[in-house]
Amino acid sequence: MTPPPYYGSGAIVNQVNSVMKRVYVRMFIGLLISAFCALGVASSAAAMQFIFGNQLVFWGMFIVMLAMAWILPTRMAKMSTSTCLLLFCVFSAIMGVWLAPIFIAYRIGTIVYTFFITAGTFGAMSVYGYFTKSDLSKMGTYLMMALFGLIIASVVNIFWANSTMEWIISIVGVLIFTGLTAWDTQQVKRLAAANLDPQLADKLATMGALNLYLDFINLFLFLLRIFGGGSRD
Repeated sequence: MTPPPYYGSGAIVNQVNSVMKRVYVRMFIGLLISAFCALGVASSAAAMQFIFGNQLVFWGMFIVMLAMAWILPTRMAKMSTSTCLLLFCVFSAIMGVWLAPIFIAYRIGTIVYTFFITAGTFGAMSVYGYFTKSDLSKMGTYLMMALFGLIIASVVNIFWANSTMEWIISIVGVLIFTGLTAWDTQQVKRLAAANLDPQLADKLATMGALNLYLDFINLFLFLLRIFGGGSRD
């Protein structure tokens, strides 16, 4: 059997390793930024009231996050590497502010416990996606289709407010983002192997960090709904 291209020359292997290291470092930095922002906002009643008690601010943040999630992948080629990284950090900060209410809705022990479960699950699937020789492209296509269905179901359940449906959505969400973690890891690795241009490789590292960051955050939130269902204050 012919091995994948990233097992070829030493230059390609070094390129892939370099990109993946930057991906995980930047993802970790993004998670730290989000954690500090979430804790900072959650510890301030005035900040919570200003952000979540003001519909204009609340929905404005949501729109900004959606816009940034669209702009980063589509305009990456036209941006400088520093701009890509800066926008990723800003996105992580806004996401952290958005996540602040979880420290009000759930006990800190539940959050920490769920975080470690998420980290373990994410790590295992990312390692699988990195080392597997199986092509996960078809799985990724199905997972993206399932993700759109999950979004529609989640929107419907906002108005329906059915607890059974919420549990089903949470379980399906865990399965989807567990699979996407492996797929996104493999995608980043293959793109890194296909391109040896240093500037594009750095942008790829930021985009890979963003994708895996979103996988981690969503996996964490769906697991928190499952494990924290009985521990809300």
